[in-house]
Amino acid sequence: MLNHIIVMGRLTRDPELRRTQAGVPVASFSIACDRDFKDKTTGERVTDFIDIVAWRSTGEFVSKYFTKGRMAVVSGRLQMRDWTDKEGNKRRSAEIVADNVYFGDSKSKEDQEPPASAGGPVEAAGGDVFGLPGDFSPNFGEPADDGSFPF
Repeated sequence: MLNHIIVMGRLTRDPELRRTQAGVPVASFSIACDRDFKDKTTGERVTDFIDIVAWRSTGEFVSKYFTKGRMAVVSGRLQMRDWTDKEGNKRRSAEIVADNVYFGDSKSKEDQEPPASAGGPVEAAGGDVFGLPGDFSPNFGEPADDGSFPF
């Protein structure tokens, strides 16, 4: 059996990070996903609001880097929960338990600019250096044309 879902949408609110009694972090948030088609009667696009739960490091990641309005791509499994409301009525709700959450948009302008206190290049894993002025990019020169290229 397979239970895997991928959705993309904008966060409708800031993620709420809580911890279980055992100290395990869990973040709750929801995203708005537009459908690919328009409603026949109104001519408008329908939006689905989907609840998401992210546990442990994924929940901490979402809580730290995502805010309301940010585009997110969520990969996980669909989970159905049965519960009883305050009036004693049985209810059922669906939510996605996130395995991975990715950025669905590029950083905003204020996120792209380094803070005034940050100086110098940033070294990424693997030794690559970003943010250096001048010609520090890898040298991708033109290959020698021996007549074998199809273009």
